[in-house]
Amino acid sequence: MSEKAQVKNEKNAVKVRDIGIPVKNLPKRECDDNNCPYHGHLKIRGRIFEGYVVSDKMDKTVVVEWQYLRKIKKLKRYMRCRTKVMAHNPPCINAKVGDKVRIAECRPLSKTKSFVVIEKLSE
Repeated sequence: MSEKAQVKNEKNAVKVRDIGIPVKNLPKRECDDNNCPYHGHLKIRGRIFEGYVVSDKMDKTVVVEWQYLRKIKKLKRYMRCRTKVMAHNPPCINAKVGDKVRIAECRPLSKTKSFVVIEKLSE
């Protein structure tokens, strides 16, 4: 019976393209989005960030925010800063508000979008 179970799992497995970055949580469903790094033709390049989804009100777009410390030499202290970036949200990943995600740089998809969500780290 174990052989049949393996064959059944292989048939139901979702085919994903290798994006060149080690990802633990691959998408569990398939999408027909052309701008998806796993099922479309979008290539990943440049920088990779981790942050939290702040807004998902736009169609296939999320706003991702992360915080970092910036040193002020004159005062010998650190200032807390944050960055907000718009990223493409493929239907197979479907990140919601509050999710911790990993985003990667890609070619410009619109005037403000140059990043794509590649992985959901936590809910």
